[in-house]
Amino acid sequence: MDLIVLIGRVLFVLLFLNSAFGHFTKTEGMAGYAESKGVPSPRLATQASGAVQLVGALMVLLGVWADLGALLLVLFLLPTAFVMHAFWKESDPQAKQMGMTQFLKDVSLAGAALMFFGLYAGAGSELGLTVTGPLF
Repeated sequence: MDLIVLIGRVLFVLLFLNSAFGHFTKTEGMAGYAESKGVPSPRLATQASGAVQLVGALMVLLGVWADLGALLLVLFLLPTAFVMHAFWKESDPQAKQMGMTQFLKDVSLAGAALMFFGLYAGAGSELGLTVTGPLF
Protein backbone atom coordinates (compact mmCIF):
# COMPACT_ATOMS: atom_id res chain seq x y z
CA MET A 1 0.00 0.00 0.00
CA ASP A 2 2.87 2.39 0.76
CA LEU A 3 4.16 2.16 -2.80
CA ILE A 4 0.70 2.78 -4.27
CA VAL A 5 0.27 5.90 -2.14
CA LEU A 6 3.74 7.12 -3.18
CA ILE A 7 2.92 6.61 -6.87
CA GLY A 8 -0.37 8.47 -6.32
CA ARG A 9 1.50 11.36 -4.69
CA VAL A 10 3.95 11.56 -7.59
CA LEU A 11 1.20 11.54 -10.20
CA PHE A 12 -0.90 14.04 -8.26
CA VAL A 13 1.79 16.69 -7.92
CA LEU A 14 3.04 16.65 -11.54
CA LEU A 15 0.44 19.22 -12.60
CA PHE A 16 1.33 21.57 -9.74
CA LEU A 17 5.08 21.33 -10.28
CA ASN A 18 4.63 22.08 -13.99
CA SER A 19 2.26 24.95 -13.24
CA ALA A 20 4.60 26.43 -10.62
CA PHE A 21 7.44 26.30 -13.15
CA GLY A 22 5.25 28.23 -15.59
CA HIS A 23 4.37 30.81 -12.93
CA PHE A 24 8.07 31.54 -12.48
CA THR A 25 9.25 31.31 -16.10
CA LYS A 26 6.26 32.94 -17.79
CA THR A 27 5.38 35.46 -15.09
CA GLU A 28 4.66 38.39 -17.40
CA GLY A 29 2.22 36.50 -19.61
CA MET A 30 0.46 34.88 -16.66
CA ALA A 31 0.32 38.20 -14.82
CA GLY A 32 -1.29 39.78 -17.88
CA TYR A 33 -3.95 37.08 -17.87
CA ALA A 34 -4.47 37.51 -14.12
CA GLU A 35 -4.82 41.26 -14.64
CA SER A 36 -7.48 40.67 -17.29
CA LYS A 37 -9.42 38.69 -14.67
CA GLY A 38 -9.23 41.58 -12.18
CA VAL A 39 -6.59 40.10 -9.88
CA PRO A 40 -4.94 42.85 -7.81
CA SER A 41 -1.13 43.02 -7.99
CA PRO A 42 -1.13 40.40 -10.74
CA ARG A 43 2.66 39.95 -10.94
CA LEU A 44 2.96 39.39 -7.20
CA ALA A 45 -0.14 37.15 -7.22
CA THR A 46 1.35 35.07 -10.04
CA GLN A 47 4.63 34.59 -8.20
CA ALA A 48 2.93 33.94 -4.85
CA SER A 49 0.57 31.36 -6.34
CA GLY A 50 3.53 29.68 -8.03
CA ALA A 51 5.30 29.52 -4.67
CA VAL A 52 2.24 28.05 -2.94
CA GLN A 53 1.94 25.39 -5.64
CA LEU A 54 5.63 24.55 -5.49
CA VAL A 55 5.81 24.30 -1.70
CA GLY A 56 2.52 22.39 -1.41
CA ALA A 57 3.44 19.96 -4.19
CA LEU A 58 6.90 19.28 -2.77
CA MET A 59 5.45 18.69 0.70
CA VAL A 60 2.97 16.14 -0.68
CA LEU A 61 5.57 14.55 -2.96
CA LEU A 62 8.24 14.15 -0.29
CA GLY A 63 5.86 13.41 2.56
CA VAL A 64 7.02 16.36 4.63
CA TRP A 65 3.88 17.41 6.51
CA ALA A 66 1.94 16.16 3.50
CA ASP A 67 -1.32 17.13 5.20
CA LEU A 68 -0.25 20.79 5.29
CA GLY A 69 1.00 20.55 1.70
CA ALA A 70 -2.40 19.26 0.61
CA LEU A 71 -4.13 22.16 2.37
CA LEU A 72 -1.82 24.63 0.62
CA LEU A 73 -2.90 23.18 -2.70
CA VAL A 74 -6.58 23.56 -1.72
CA LEU A 75 -5.86 27.19 -0.78
CA PHE A 76 -4.45 27.71 -4.27
CA LEU A 77 -7.11 25.75 -6.17
CA LEU A 78 -10.41 27.07 -4.83
CA PRO A 79 -9.75 30.81 -5.25
CA THR A 80 -8.20 30.11 -8.65
CA ALA A 81 -11.30 28.22 -9.76
CA PHE A 82 -13.65 31.05 -8.83
CA VAL A 83 -11.49 34.01 -9.89
CA MET A 84 -9.64 32.76 -12.95
CA HIS A 85 -12.21 30.33 -14.38
CA ALA A 86 -15.53 32.09 -13.78
CA PHE A 87 -17.18 30.47 -16.79
CA TRP A 88 -20.61 31.85 -15.82
CA LYS A 89 -19.36 35.33 -16.79
CA GLU A 90 -18.46 34.28 -20.35
CA SER A 91 -20.80 34.99 -23.25
CA ASP A 92 -18.89 33.12 -25.97
CA PRO A 93 -19.95 29.44 -25.89
CA GLN A 94 -16.43 28.14 -26.57
CA ALA A 95 -14.88 30.35 -23.86
CA LYS A 96 -17.68 29.30 -21.49
CA GLN A 97 -16.99 25.60 -22.14
CA MET A 98 -13.23 26.05 -21.69
CA GLY A 99 -13.77 28.01 -18.48
CA MET A 100 -16.15 25.39 -17.12
CA THR A 101 -13.64 22.63 -17.86
CA GLN A 102 -10.87 24.52 -16.05
CA PHE A 103 -13.19 25.39 -13.16
CA LEU A 104 -14.25 21.76 -12.71
CA LYS A 105 -10.62 20.60 -12.97
CA ASP A 106 -9.60 22.94 -10.17
CA VAL A 107 -12.56 22.02 -7.96
CA SER A 108 -11.96 18.31 -8.56
CA LEU A 109 -8.27 18.64 -7.73
CA ALA A 110 -9.22 20.53 -4.58
CA GLY A 111 -11.37 17.54 -3.63
CA ALA A 112 -8.47 15.18 -4.24
CA ALA A 113 -6.17 17.40 -2.17
CA LEU A 114 -8.73 17.34 0.66
CA MET A 115 -8.70 13.54 0.45
CA PHE A 116 -4.89 13.60 0.72
CA PHE A 117 -5.26 15.84 3.75
CA GLY A 118 -7.70 13.42 5.38
CA LEU A 119 -5.55 10.44 4.49
CA TYR A 120 -2.44 11.90 6.05
CA ALA A 121 -4.13 13.57 9.00
CA GLY A 122 -5.88 10.29 9.79
CA ALA A 123 -3.34 7.57 9.00
CA GLY A 124 -0.29 9.78 9.40
CA SER A 125 3.08 8.11 9.39
CA GLU A 126 1.47 4.66 9.20
CA LEU A 127 1.36 5.15 5.43
CA GLY A 128 5.13 5.04 5.32
CA LEU A 129 7.44 6.36 2.64
CA THR A 130 7.22 9.85 4.09
CA VAL A 131 9.90 12.04 5.65
CA THR A 132 7.70 13.26 8.50
CA GLY A 133 4.36 12.45 10.03
CA PRO A 134 1.38 14.79 9.68
CA LEU A 135 1.35 18.26 11.16
CA PHE A 136 -2.34 18.08 12.10
